[in-house]
Amino acid sequence: MKVYIDSYGCTFNKADGQIMAGVLLENEIDLVDSIEEADVIIVNTCYVKLPTENKVVYKIQKLQEDFPDKKVIVSGCMVEIDPEKLEKIGPNCSWIGPHQLNKSADVVNGTYCGEVIRETGFSKESKVCVPKVTDDSLIHIIQICEGCLGACAFCCTRFARGPLNSYPIKDIVREAKEAIENGACEIQLTAQDTAAFGKDTGEKLSDLIKEVANLEGDFRVRVGMMHPKNILNNVDDIIEAIKQPKVYNFIHLPIQSGSDKVLSEMRRGHSIGQYLDIVSKFKSEIPDLTLATDIIVGYPTENDEDFNCTVKLLENVRPSLIHLSKYQHRKGAISSSLEEIPRDVMKKRSKFLSEIKSKITEDENRELVGSYQNVLVIEKGSKGGFIAKTNSYIPVIIDNVELGTFVNVKITEATSTYLRSELA
Repeated sequence: MKVYIDSYGCTFNKADGQIMAGVLLENEIDLVDSIEEADVIIVNTCYVKLPTENKVVYKIQKLQEDFPDKKVIVSGCMVEIDPEKLEKIGPNCSWIGPHQLNKSADVVNGTYCGEVIRETGFSKESKVCVPKVTDDSLIHIIQICEGCLGACAFCCTRFARGPLNSYPIKDIVREAKEAIENGACEIQLTAQDTAAFGKDTGEKLSDLIKEVANLEGDFRVRVGMMHPKNILNNVDDIIEAIKQPKVYNFIHLPIQSGSDKVLSEMRRGHSIGQYLDIVSKFKSEIPDLTLATDIIVGYPTENDEDFNCTVKLLENVRPSLIHLSKYQHRKGAISSSLEEIPRDVMKKRSKFLSEIKSKITEDENRELVGSYQNVLVIEKGSKGGFIAKTNSYIPVIIDNVELGTFVNVKITEATSTYLRSELA
């Protein structure tokens, strides 16, 4: 029997796919690199946005039409968020919920033999120090906790991932140490909200970052998304942790809207003023910080004044990376009961913010032209050359280097998405 795993969505979901692969390999089930070779196909779904939902729904339907002799298993967030739709589009599909990954081999074996097996529901099972299979030995993802403490009105992911479940620092550090010893040069600490880490166990994110960053070896640590409300009482400690030499000078701090009214209606749990205070502290302590943020364009209660507040916020804060999403209803989300704003208004606002986003990023990158940077080479470019990351986690294109090494480069060119360089 041969299995192909097709994962969608975030870094956390990608790691779930690696865990399923590890469970299968431990049980002597072969993994293959293409659908054509497989007897069983696992579609590891993401459900955070409507376009991704549409993509995974189409994939599940298409697999059943094009490969009627192959077995299809659905895993990931869709299993817990929208079982009704899943039952409709794949009545003969087996399911593996995000908290049931340790049962992957049983589900695969049973499904291959003609059974329909559905393993769902929440669990406190740890996702650290478990077997993983990855096609990238240089970048190692560690899930530090699952679930969140939020109640965001627009979010459906929390229904799949459940309440906060933090994993012990000692286990996370052990996995990081083993990964580095096995050749990993970038450790990605990921979660639905890394800032929530330890709030259920009494441990602290800042302590975790410092312990990983103080391991022996040449590597970098990237810290994943942090909800602003969950670092309000720990800003100074997290800044000190990010300032560790082996940690990228990078934070992902979503704001979603520049309007206090909309933030309140989104149930975000913090104000614009608090967000600005956090950003100001980070930037004053880490001058070369790369700040990434998320914006939801066209939340149902967003009027022209609210949108203008978002424009002013972005022009004031000037985040280096801005992830824009047009608002769309999500299954079970509180905001889905509200009437959406006209699509043409949303499209116009999104286009306006996209132009601001490109200008800010290109201006930021142009300031680096002529500078010398020590970069970590982490992957091959899709159009040739190699992709490296600066200490501020900015992508740099470079030729004729070795993967997994640190090199000194001179920045020669800038675009709104990356830098070009030559060896210094």
